[in-house]
Amino acid sequence: MRFNNIFSLTAVAAIAVASVSCEDSLTAGGSLVEDDIAIVRDSMFTVTGIPEANPSVRSRTVLQLLGRLDAKGYGDFSSDIVCQYMPASELDTVGVKREYIDSVKLVLSVYKGGFAGDSVAPMGLSVHRLNKQLPTTLDSDFDPSGYYDETPIGATSYSGLLDGYPYVGSDSEGSLYKNIYVDLPVEFGRSLYDRYIDSPETFETPRAFAQWFPGLYIGNTFGSGRVTRISNNSILVYYHSVRQIGTPEAPKDTTLNYVGSYLGVTPEVYTNNNISYKMAPGLKRMAESGEPIIVGPVGYDVDFKFPAGEILSRYQASAGPLALVNSLSFTLPVEEIANDYGLTPPPYVLMVKKSKKDEFFSKMQVNDNINSFYAAYDYSKKSYTFSSMLNYINEIIKKGSVEPEDEEFVICPVLVSFFPSNSNSYYGYYYGYNTTSQSVSSITPYVTEPVMGKLDFENASVKFSFSKQTL
Repeated sequence: MRFNNIFSLTAVAAIAVASVSCEDSLTAGGSLVEDDIAIVRDSMFTVTGIPEANPSVRSRTVLQLLGRLDAKGYGDFSSDIVCQYMPASELDTVGVKREYIDSVKLVLSVYKGGFAGDSVAPMGLSVHRLNKQLPTTLDSDFDPSGYYDETPIGATSYSGLLDGYPYVGSDSEGSLYKNIYVDLPVEFGRSLYDRYIDSPETFETPRAFAQWFPGLYIGNTFGSGRVTRISNNSILVYYHSVRQIGTPEAPKDTTLNYVGSYLGVTPEVYTNNNISYKMAPGLKRMAESGEPIIVGPVGYDVDFKFPAGEILSRYQASAGPLALVNSLSFTLPVEEIANDYGLTPPPYVLMVKKSKKDEFFSKMQVNDNINSFYAAYDYSKKSYTFSSMLNYINEIIKKGSVEPEDEEFVICPVLVSFFPSNSNSYYGYYYGYNTTSQSVSSITPYVTEPVMGKLDFENASVKFSFSKQTL
């Protein structure tokens, strides 16, 4: 890896190095600069990464994976779902009786391109009621056996072909989606109505509702070749009401048909992708030989040592009494690994101190740019760039020393979600459209679809710059 230190000692040079990162814009070199110019370029050195097995992740997310995919070069991957539901706070009871509940459907929404694999491969799913409470801690290797009734309450077949319509309020072009409908017993909808009438407090909180209705297990019944990404999971109840119209002297009954969204999966309730993965032999050999491959949702992360100690020593040797750091960034190329389903490297990766990784995910933290950083995959340059590392190196320089944990990092695939700046787009929230004007809302383990890549540390680069006053 090439390591270039550029010490800028003119106002012009200071401004130039300040543009290394748009995120590291807190530069302050110009006021310290005299007319003398010195540019120092350090020698090359090598930083390497090693694969670290990651057999399970905490996969709680409203994005749900369903299906099975056996991809040459990747392996055999499958996922099913367990989920609780957020109840509607109020149900329509005006002119409605339990027998007016006509039908019930589970609706699973899939956005355009929301799958990995073959769009036309026929797949089957079944729906089962959970018969006991889900654990408060769920990981991707959770075994749902014993948590649900074996007899399904609904089943259907589906494909990945898009037959939807524009989703109003998403991105500017109007993202397309399709719904997978599963007929559920009408008696289930009537039991929801009865419970609301008899015990409305059940619908006041998701915890109270889960005590009465633990949730559903949605599993694969047949088919292979596609893993579908479900963006919305809800239960719709179709009903009618009978109301009087006309005048008091001549009343007349009329029937009105309605559909109500009684239940939905939201971030406030427990949802889990139960993942099974058998790695392809060739991919496993790459890992066993020490090649720095990253494989998700489960498989391998990459451990590596960031050269903070060498950066600090070069800074201390050359900075002098008056110096200010302008920027620090780390660019890491990635090679795509051949497969027959077009699987790519993850769209985002997290670079987190190894000692902080478990805490990061268990406490649902976001990047602080001192202990953790995220980078988006640049599909044109085929690389990740961690550009917001200024606070990290300033902390080390302020401390004046480097501990082992300051240099030991893990790179792992993640899903980065954003607060939309000008839209309530569900699609944009989870896929990060227009991320330049959005702030991060959450960073979670990547359980969106199969991904993999080989990190190229030999061609990685660290760019570090500071300004100093030469007396």
